[in-house]
Amino acid sequence: MKGLFRASVHLAAGAAVALGLSTAASLQAAAQSYPSKPVEFIVPWPPGDAEDILTRLIAEELQSQTGSPAAVINKPGGGGGPFPGAAFVKNAPADGYTVGSFVIGVPVVGDIYQIEGITLETFDPIGIFLTYPFVFAAAADAPFDDIDGLAAHAKDNDVVLGHFGHGIAPTNIAFAMAENKGFEFSGDSAFDALDCNTLASGDADLITTTVPQILPCLNELKIVAAVTESRIALLPNVKTIGEQIPDLNLSLWNGLFVPAGTPQEAKDVIAKAAQKALQSKAALDYGKQTGTLIYWQNAEESAARIKRDHETTMNILKSIGEL
Repeated sequence: MKGLFRASVHLAAGAAVALGLSTAASLQAAAQSYPSKPVEFIVPWPPGDAEDILTRLIAEELQSQTGSPAAVINKPGGGGGPFPGAAFVKNAPADGYTVGSFVIGVPVVGDIYQIEGITLETFDPIGIFLTYPFVFAAAADAPFDDIDGLAAHAKDNDVVLGHFGHGIAPTNIAFAMAENKGFEFSGDSAFDALDCNTLASGDADLITTTVPQILPCLNELKIVAAVTESRIALLPNVKTIGEQIPDLNLSLWNGLFVPAGTPQEAKDVIAKAAQKALQSKAALDYGKQTGTLIYWQNAEESAARIKRDHETTMNILKSIGEL
């Protein structure tokens, strides 16, 4: 009986070991199986801008690394901005096969205003990878060179602000800048395009725009501030908004997000592809040509940045009477 008992114990132990090895092998195989079907990157804007171009490079790299199809799907929301596209990602399974390429407004403003039920916990950040090269620009003959000079001039003269619309970060920052420096814009208008002609025609005295929009006349304008977290390579002598007003250290960035609870294995595969794509010649050349800041902040760094930007945005919105 004792021999039979010992044999049974050995058999049971062997079975347990075998089961453990089988389970570990199954888990490893599952981890290595991602992606086993096409991955969709959702860009909630029309094609052609920085987030679209760079997200396509990331999708191509993911496909190259894994052999599984990956594609960018543009889901512009019109008057709804990026939020219809964000809602699509929010409602997708948390399995790594639907990835959002989102601006700061989705996790930050979405949480503040509870748009589409979005909160800071709705999405897991994979990484933030670009900052749009927004600037405050004026005509070459403007009687001011920086924010302090603008403020002094605006206290006794009309200054009309041109922007891409109320609610977006650079517009909010412009109004918060005026509040901080104790002046008001005499008027403001939203434009579909804010380029060299906007300033040359006198339609606006100061515009919040991106470097690509004014690239043809960049050397003929006065750039009052870079609305970025670090100086723009094409404008190394232009101070950032944060250097001039530390409380407004905010920029319009874009990152990759997935529904909360997405497996870490999937997030790691996407992050690996993104990092390599952003180091490619195509990405680096795009950054040099357009002034776009291209980099990689991992999930932990991105989460910390989102938390800081959420607080800064709340303070800005309160200062301009939006909250």
